[in-house]
Amino acid sequence: MTFSAFIAAHHDSIRLGCFLGVFALLALWELLAPRRRARSPTRIRWLNNIGLIVLATLLVRLVLPAAVLGTALYAAAHGWGVLHRFALAPALAMPISLVALDLTIYLQHVMLHAVPTLWRVHRVHHADLDFDVTTGVRFHPFEIALSILVKCAAVVVIGASPTAVVLFEVLLNATSLFTHGNVRLPVAFERALRLVLVTPEMHRVHHSIEDDETNSNFGFNLSWWDRLFGTYRAAARLAQPDMTIGIRTFREPRLCAWLPGMLTMPFIGPVSDYAINRRSWRARP
Repeated sequence: MTFSAFIAAHHDSIRLGCFLGVFALLALWELLAPRRRARSPTRIRWLNNIGLIVLATLLVRLVLPAAVLGTALYAAAHGWGVLHRFALAPALAMPISLVALDLTIYLQHVMLHAVPTLWRVHRVHHADLDFDVTTGVRFHPFEIALSILVKCAAVVVIGASPTAVVLFEVLLNATSLFTHGNVRLPVAFERALRLVLVTPEMHRVHHSIEDDETNSNFGFNLSWWDRLFGTYRAAARLAQPDMTIGIRTFREPRLCAWLPGMLTMPFIGPVSDYAINRRSWRARP
């Protein structure tokens, strides 16, 4: 069995094993050396955040069983995509695929903030009242389904191989957990790391309650895109332990911390006063 065939045959086990390993490592790190003090009951948040991703995964598997890997296999079999046209060597096609898919996720993330209807769904992720590894899996089923469709379209256009797709999914899951970790890195190391990768210190700014801070640092994996497109913000106004996490329109635990509230949040109230990447700021009561 070739390496590509092995990846395709065991992709679910590979993704789940990597996910559980990274999750356990970060959970232990948070327990031993948390960056911020929890401001809401951790047990309730963890139970409901994890419950949301389990429910979302089951629902999406029922609706989109083939998902991104199936699209990659079909596209490869039919020679669809830019990389298939140029017949690049795998050693070159793989990094190009990973970078192109990462750019896709960055642009998708920007659109989730820019389009009011999409923000309705994405605000479930931002309404978490604390910030830790479980925030990295807190996504509404609609958002997960949308992300799968976007990645499928990107795979067809790019011509990413099935192996590249599985590797990217593993990296995306791992970096989502890492960037949402309530962990502290040595200052010098963190500054060097964020030149290439998104760090928890960088992404935590994106979860600030202040609109212009929320509308920055959209990257999930590579930090290049925020610097390139002008959405990078080095730090929040307040020190990281003092930042208020979440969004202004949803502060009640019954909506922010419990599964029924998270599921119904996209259908509650209007979306207003949320300009994409707003750089001006004024004090609010």
